[in-house]
Amino acid sequence: MPIAVFDAIRGNISSFLGGATVDLLPGDCEIPVGENTISEIVSIEEHTYCFKARRETLAFTRSEAAFCRELLTAFSGLYSGFQQEGYAAQFRTALLASIMDITVARSLRGDHRKGFWPIQQLIQLLKNLSYQRYEGKPATTGFIVHRTTLPLLRKLARERHHTLIPLQPHEDISPNFFDNPLPYRFVDGTNLFFIANIQMQVTGVLRTSPAVVHTDIELLTQREIFSLVRRAGRGAFAVTVNDASEIEVLISPARLLVRRKGVWAIFDPDIFRSFLAGSIDAEEIDELLWTIYALSKERHGTVILIYNQGARKLAVLKKGSVGGDDPIGRLLIGRVKRRTIGELKKAGILLRILSA
Repeated sequence: MPIAVFDAIRGNISSFLGGATVDLLPGDCEIPVGENTISEIVSIEEHTYCFKARRETLAFTRSEAAFCRELLTAFSGLYSGFQQEGYAAQFRTALLASIMDITVARSLRGDHRKGFWPIQQLIQLLKNLSYQRYEGKPATTGFIVHRTTLPLLRKLARERHHTLIPLQPHEDISPNFFDNPLPYRFVDGTNLFFIANIQMQVTGVLRTSPAVVHTDIELLTQREIFSLVRRAGRGAFAVTVNDASEIEVLISPARLLVRRKGVWAIFDPDIFRSFLAGSIDAEEIDELLWTIYALSKERHGTVILIYNQGARKLAVLKKGSVGGDDPIGRLLIGRVKRRTIGELKKAGILLRILSA
């Protein structure tokens, strides 16, 4: 029976793991060989099962393996509901709708056992907000959830030249938190963020400093918020609803859990680093992968060819060029040839090149 129930969520798990083949089998697991396989034992009603995931082309990261462990724990706990006669279809529907939300909340709570329900409430609140529009525009907002003391948080804000506006008394994040549109219209998750503790009490609002200069890519990928999360205590995170009505969860080290078109996915730089290692410089890999993520938020599709066979062989593959072969086009292309990814990013033209 657990295997039949697992089939209901197989597609969601496979999608989250980038198209990996996933299975739940009775019995113990064999020791996995290589980084392309995840094998985890899960106990369901005193019976042992083996969860397996395999992805041929890309190695799994520690973040993906940890997420799978949390998912299996949630699955084991929820399975008992399927034993009630006549309710299997209803519980299967509930599991399909909620298992990924539950796993995200479990992964964010860390070692704070009482943190699950408040985090789950925040996720549900932001899911509801992501469906809303105000005067024709998508509703957006942002929260930074810290795991440090308020004095240390104030010190961090001063060091980064940000403004922390305290809220007294603290406000609980409840289902009616956004009944009045003013909070999300004002605190939009761009340069204004709610500050909350792990009990999901809003303790203030943070306004980021205009003096902190960022490129267009760094703004789209929230690099300054990642910096704050990294220093706001172990297990701190930020969560935003962006202009594309997506939920982005920013965790440290710099990784993202993204709910896009109703489906959760992970953006883990380690996946790209392992795949591109040896092809280009490690620093350039980071510049490239965050640029790709910024492009996805702008809804631009592109293909990037990493090639090392020389200009003459590359010419055979060339089928044309953007803008044609006119003198101005050749001039512009000549200005960016042989420049590094990092140089183009700092100049503010990398995003425009890739989205042209």
